[in-house]
Amino acid sequence: MERVKNIKDFFKMYAEGIKNMTWGKTLWIIVIIKLFIMFAILKVFFFPNFLNKVAPTKEQKAAYITNQLTED
Repeated sequence: MERVKNIKDFFKMYAEGIKNMTWGKTLWIIVIIKLFIMFAILKVFFFPNFLNKVAPTKEQKAAYITNQLTED
C-alpha cells in the first residue's frame, strides 16, 4: 500500500473507495438518515429547551444556573 503524502491524496483515497462501493453506499445512506432522525427530529420532540422557558434573557439564565449549582 502506498504512503499518503498530503491531504489531497488522503481525501482522494477515500473518494475513490466510496466510488467503488456497492453495498457500502446503501449502508452509508441508511446511517446518514438515522443520524438525521436522531439529531434533527427527536431532539425537537423529546429534548425541549428548558432554559428558555425558565429564563428568557442571558442574565436571567446565568442567575438561574448559578442558583441551581450553588443551592444546598
